[in-house]
Amino acid sequence: MDTEGTHDARHTAPQPSGGAHRTEPTVPRPAAPPAAPPPPSAPPAAPAVPPLPPTAGPGAPEPPVLSWLRMPRPAAAPGVWTYGHRPRPAEEPDRVPGRQLVSGAVISFLCGWLLWSLLWNGYLGDYWLLPLLFFTPDSWREAGGDQMNYVWAAYIYDGIVVTLLVVIFGRLGRWAELVRRLFGPAFRRLRTPAAAPKPPPASDPAQWPELRAHGAPDAAEKLAAEARAGRMNDVDVARIERAWRSVRSGKNSLATFTDTVLRHGAAACAHPSGRRDLPRRTAAHDLLARQVRIGTAADHPRNPYQHRGVGCALEPGVLGTSLLAVGPAGSGKTTRVVKPVVESMCLQALAGQCAVIAVGPAGSDLGPDEAFDVVVRIGRPDPDCDLDLYGGTTDPDEAAGILAEALVGDLAEQLPGGDSRRAATALAQLLGPFRAAHDRFPTVPELRALLDAVPEAITALRTALEEAEAHTLLRELDARARQAERPGDAAVLLADRLALLDRPAFAAFFDPTGGTRQVSLHALDHPLRVRIELPERGHAEASRILARLVLAQFAECAVARSDRSLFACLVLDEAGHTITAEALRGLQRLRSANAGVVLTLRSLDDVPDALRGTLLGTVGCRMAFAGVTTWDGARFAEVWGKEWVETRDVTDRQIIAESAAGKAFHIFRHLVTGKAATAKAVTVRTVERERWSASDLANSVPAGHAVLSVTSVRGEHAPPVLVDLRS
Repeated sequence: MDTEGTHDARHTAPQPSGGAHRTEPTVPRPAAPPAAPPPPSAPPAAPAVPPLPPTAGPGAPEPPVLSWLRMPRPAAAPGVWTYGHRPRPAEEPDRVPGRQLVSGAVISFLCGWLLWSLLWNGYLGDYWLLPLLFFTPDSWREAGGDQMNYVWAAYIYDGIVVTLLVVIFGRLGRWAELVRRLFGPAFRRLRTPAAAPKPPPASDPAQWPELRAHGAPDAAEKLAAEARAGRMNDVDVARIERAWRSVRSGKNSLATFTDTVLRHGAAACAHPSGRRDLPRRTAAHDLLARQVRIGTAADHPRNPYQHRGVGCALEPGVLGTSLLAVGPAGSGKTTRVVKPVVESMCLQALAGQCAVIAVGPAGSDLGPDEAFDVVVRIGRPDPDCDLDLYGGTTDPDEAAGILAEALVGDLAEQLPGGDSRRAATALAQLLGPFRAAHDRFPTVPELRALLDAVPEAITALRTALEEAEAHTLLRELDARARQAERPGDAAVLLADRLALLDRPAFAAFFDPTGGTRQVSLHALDHPLRVRIELPERGHAEASRILARLVLAQFAECAVARSDRSLFACLVLDEAGHTITAEALRGLQRLRSANAGVVLTLRSLDDVPDALRGTLLGTVGCRMAFAGVTTWDGARFAEVWGKEWVETRDVTDRQIIAESAAGKAFHIFRHLVTGKAATAKAVTVRTVERERWSASDLANSVPAGHAVLSVTSVRGEHAPPVLVDLRS
């Protein structure tokens, strides 16, 4: 069936090696569908597809996917894990201190017991028996009467009085609250995890009611049978849900969808790779809500009460505003945040909902190779796949702008005009003529020779243009020759930076002749899973150039997509020295293009000082890990702002006794307690305080924790919350 390109493998064939021009980006894919993966290890995801369908007997337990489907997901604030979420009140109720609660309960119990003893032993007279005497006949108390009835009536009356005393003194002593506080956590631990109650068939998600209501009952019955038999997992559910939405939107036909489901069952509309799950999972995912859980909001006074103890999650709805995570090495940026996000995006790509590009230094743990369709290891010998230096574009001006940003974006202040536009113009004056002459863009050595104005290279290009009678482009080449004679020409700096990529380690890469399989970011309208390893060791500056290149290509290609139904995500681990003014302008355009970037930094010092405030203002999600410096914390404190809080000032005032007995009592109290008799005066004020100060961020965030604030693409935002990333 037609699936809008989200489940089809296009442009996947390797290009010929004879120098033929490639007009479409190539997307490598596995040669054959892999074997069925093992079950994932993280709840609440359903298990992977078993090799053989189990036989469901009448007493067999339901597959986990059914309870996963039925679990409620109430609406919540951005960043809240909604799977089984129970909303909490916005404000913390008045909470009595534990010691005061216990002492009050003991005192109220003793008072109640004393009163009952006085009543029972008659020390207070028989007045409390008047109701009993009034409601019982005198014959029950006379000799020869039915005295047994009076005995039973007395027992009942005593029970009523005792119950009344328990209710009165129990409320005075807050016995119910004490029991809840002491035994409530134990009861909650003993209680088994509540599975979602089975709803009526008409509203049971496991019965696919929407398909039944809109003319696809056969497909719904087939999918329900697949789920009951254990042949369906959460990725299958999310993938088929997306295919069904394409039917409801009119992009695909109902008959084709039904036929595909009846023939393939849970494997319908599969990803081009043939996979239906990842080899293993390391985080908790909820593909119906498209969330990945990264931790739990700590029970901390700085956290809003409604967030304390609540799961924290990331999803495309908040990642669409981009995420910046700052923390020193070893603070958990990669293992606690980046890896779960990449894993979630890969699962959503298998469900046809996302395209993910994960970029990091060689050796960084962004997931196993089997979790990706393509792994590009730049600088490694015998590469399986290559990176397109020009982003798959055929427009020389666009290619020049992207390449100029990558080469000299961090040195724009050294160029005339203070930006990279002069560099882009210089590149365009060479890329346009070269493409017209050779029907492709130049290789790295060819472009370097042109930028260095090597006579042989310039003469060969001019001859090719004259043979093609491209007189307009000859004028472009002449203009480049005139500018090369001026002092401060941008081509000199471009050639020096390009020389970092013209190394023997990169000889097999960036080949535009079509002799290698290349990954192009122009294919972001497909559910791609790509990992790019940068050669940071030994080629640190080249690694930064390539990181800026991927970021520039992503910002350009994500916005230029004609089909933005897939969420495009770029994860850039260790993004130091890649943030430029042009990159920030590109990030600002991603929010409306259903795309987002995840950036990690060891410190804001890796960003030019003039861009640090702009960077924090551009991204909607900010994360400060344990160990940030106070000057980094000051930036976060400034962007998170202040809030109004209620403070209490307690002062002790010494009590002066007037009488002799009072003075004697005060002296005795001072001898016993060692403290003078004082009276406390409490002053309540409302003041404005920073949500998280620079000192708090630098010194009060425990190890394994981070302070996270999120903003959704709809404009909803959540305050900064201290998150325990280990839970």
